[in-house]
Amino acid sequence: MATVSDVATTIASYHHGDFPVAELRAMKKDQRISVCIPARDEGATVGAIVEIVRRELVDGAGLVDDLLVVDDRSDDATAVVAFAAGARVLSVPQIDGPTVSAVGKGEAMRRGLAAIDGDIVVFLDGDVENFGMHFVTGLLGPVLACPETMLVKACYRRPLGESSTGGGRVTELVARPLVSLLFPELSGVIQPLAGEVAVRREALEHIELADGYGVELGMLIDISRCYGVGSIAQVDLDVRAHRNRPLRELAPQARDVLDVALRRAGLRVS
Repeated sequence: MATVSDVATTIASYHHGDFPVAELRAMKKDQRISVCIPARDEGATVGAIVEIVRRELVDGAGLVDDLLVVDDRSDDATAVVAFAAGARVLSVPQIDGPTVSAVGKGEAMRRGLAAIDGDIVVFLDGDVENFGMHFVTGLLGPVLACPETMLVKACYRRPLGESSTGGGRVTELVARPLVSLLFPELSGVIQPLAGEVAVRREALEHIELADGYGVELGMLIDISRCYGVGSIAQVDLDVRAHRNRPLRELAPQARDVLDVALRRAGLRVS
């Protein structure tokens, strides 16, 4: 019987420090790069993220051409803060009634993709508390350096409370075991649910972004199937700090991840 180690494929891995901004700007040539941030109730953090991308990578280095925040029905001032910090803002309209289950992060990403024109798209999460421009430059490095690279996933250490590790509970308890069992060729991906990714538009045009919180895992599986595991890379961004949600708020995320994994594996889901 084959084991995970027999079928796992080595994922090309880098560190964000491998890619200086000046080198990325030269490698960019005439390609357009868009940064898209889907955000719901992230008014406390999204402004600083937008300010750094705008100052350092749009106005400064000329590396990023477009910066869009998709406000996913926030109850706080996410849209106002993001606009004031220098982003274009697209607001997802409120939906009432039974269709509400069909919305979520995946839908926000689809709407964002339709509103940007980048040949390369960098998706970022809006809740990061220790954001630096290396979150963008690190992700762009492998896709600019290697034409065969279609998707770059972030990886990092995730603190939990006072501990320097222990974050990413859905990743460790749900996503990674599922990947190991159902998609062992991808078991080398350290953070399969990372919201920080760089992806070529042509790859996104060949897949359908899943609804909800399963969108990142679905993207990983679908692109690996379309282009091979060799089209996937990951970049170490060191540490990702954000607010950690209570367990009761993680259940919907875990369910979405389970749903996407089981469906992609061809297993019946009611």
